[in-house]
Amino acid sequence: MKLRLFFAILLVQLGFAQQRTCGVDQQMAIIMADPQLKQQYLDLQNQFNTELSRLQSLESNKNGQVVNNILVTKRIPVAVHYPSVANSSTETVKNCLRLLAQRQIGILNADYNATNADINLWTNASSFYPGVNVGNMDVTWEIATQNHPSGTGLNNGTLAVTFGTDFLSGADFDTTWSGYCNLVVRNISGNILGYSPLGGSPSNGMTVVVDNNAFGATMSGSPSSCTGYVPTAPYNLGRTLTHELGHFFNLYHTFQSCDGSNCATTGDRVCDTPSSDTPWYSCLEGPGVVGTNCGTSQLTMNYMDYVSDSCMYMFTAGQVNRMNAWYNTIVSQLQTNVLANNEFIDRNFSIVPNPNNGSFAIQLNNKTDNYTVSIIDSLGREVYNNEFNQTTDLIQNIQIDNKLTGFYFISIQSEGAILNKKIIVK
Repeated sequence: MKLRLFFAILLVQLGFAQQRTCGVDQQMAIIMADPQLKQQYLDLQNQFNTELSRLQSLESNKNGQVVNNILVTKRIPVAVHYPSVANSSTETVKNCLRLLAQRQIGILNADYNATNADINLWTNASSFYPGVNVGNMDVTWEIATQNHPSGTGLNNGTLAVTFGTDFLSGADFDTTWSGYCNLVVRNISGNILGYSPLGGSPSNGMTVVVDNNAFGATMSGSPSSCTGYVPTAPYNLGRTLTHELGHFFNLYHTFQSCDGSNCATTGDRVCDTPSSDTPWYSCLEGPGVVGTNCGTSQLTMNYMDYVSDSCMYMFTAGQVNRMNAWYNTIVSQLQTNVLANNEFIDRNFSIVPNPNNGSFAIQLNNKTDNYTVSIIDSLGREVYNNEFNQTTDLIQNIQIDNKLTGFYFISIQSEGAILNKKIIVK
């Protein structure tokens, strides 16, 4: 314990800017001080607790096999807002920020579905955490493309990425964007990297806010970064938003407090996360664990701790169960007509082979004049982008250069619809 205290003091001495800091507690204080927002929050929490109990009762069948509680992949409509970027900015500036947003979405889809490249680190770490399993939420975050709110100036088929919006001046909700998962990217004062309500309400247009220096991942290619929006190490891999969206889906910090007699109602309210009362900031250089004041081994690599982006890589199954319960609680609040109907594009485009070695083909059943193909790796880096215009070919051969084995996400956009699929490179 003395060694742990020494390291904690040393980290403080190294400077606040090197530590992850989250503003969820301040955000909740604001909500609880507003009688109307407080009552709405308490009502949703009551619904959530009922749903969580229902899901927990379905966790295992009589043979001890895990029951699949969610039968279809969840699609969550996203809108991204850059309030400090003037709408009169050049298309070059806007396109750079749209690409940054899409790369951040790719990171979310990898992290929440346990397909991130660094999840393989759990293979060696898991032996130190008996009874802890990686969680997969089976969710796709998608930037909305259809039926944008009136007055926003966005046309069907364009991404819901806005500039100079009502979120300017630090407002944390806007009912214009009710029903979306709203992501606001701006400079945050007080050395806070991001914040979210604990259990967010899309119907109120609530937002998740991320500092402009912690959104997305360091980009490759040209341009390598967007002016004023450069992810800065050690928070340059997009994990700040992964952390803050965990709060939006009702996850506490893993270091909330030591569990009492009931791990479901104390600490972080998740029984498969070892209890802790102190955040952990530094990356461990080798195998092993950090002891806590609670007599447990700290799950330092968990997204809901404070470790640097490069060293956090997993949610637990219990955390995912809790997030699924919150999703079921608020799913009726989500817009249902803002994501493209992918029936045509899904039927017309296929990827073969999958898995592959980085070389594969996109096959079309019917001639499609114009479409765009983008491929993003599990770290959020775009490794391929091409527009096919006025083409009559039904087969397009694709080659990923400098490929690494693992999961990639391919997006095919055609006629305002977007098809997102996962490919595996061996």
